[in-house]
Amino acid sequence: MPSISSSTGTDSEHEYAGETLRPSAAAEAAHPAMTRDRPFGWLLVITGIVGWLASGILVLEKLEVLKDPNHTTVCDVNPWISCGQVMQTPQSSVFGFPNMFIGIVAFAVIITVGMALLSGARFSRWYWLGLQTGVTLGFAFVVWLWFQALYEIRILCPFCMVVWAAMIPLFVWVTVRNVVRGAIPAPAGVARVLGDSGWIITALLYVAVIATIFFAFIQVFIGTSGF
Repeated sequence: MPSISSSTGTDSEHEYAGETLRPSAAAEAAHPAMTRDRPFGWLLVITGIVGWLASGILVLEKLEVLKDPNHTTVCDVNPWISCGQVMQTPQSSVFGFPNMFIGIVAFAVIITVGMALLSGARFSRWYWLGLQTGVTLGFAFVVWLWFQALYEIRILCPFCMVVWAAMIPLFVWVTVRNVVRGAIPAPAGVARVLGDSGWIITALLYVAVIATIFFAFIQVFIGTSGF
């Protein structure tokens, strides 16, 4: 369980040495802005809310599709952009139930952690490593779904892409934060470079996703798909 403490001490010396002491204001300010508790907490809350809302809409639409396979979802635009068609593929229920239910639970956890940080909670190293594991597995799952959508199903689900968009900064900054703050051991130089490059890495991942979508659906963009 998280603990809240008003004790002082440097983050690097105490936070992950089996203690959960509150670092001094100077020690907190020494970290890159997005790895400090309040900015990072807001990042978790915002990405969590975005991902949770997208997952929630998908849950509601999935329930309608289960009741009526001919139901037209709010994001059924054309043969290339259709949540409804994606929902009827095996990839939409990898673990035997709709994938979006995972998002409902997982993003709720992210929101809770973010709100706890904003309220002043402190978490032990094992908690951060657990969060890192969960976010990393979630990101890997999203990458797999992205590959399936682009190269196997060849149909885009807009609300699924919103989840992708939320997962990218979430994964990047949880990882950067854990390296910079010492939850994940790394040389000081690596931690410094990551701390300064978080948004650059995030932007590059967004560009990569957009580029792969463009080239996977280039026949649609250049008007040779016949649609």
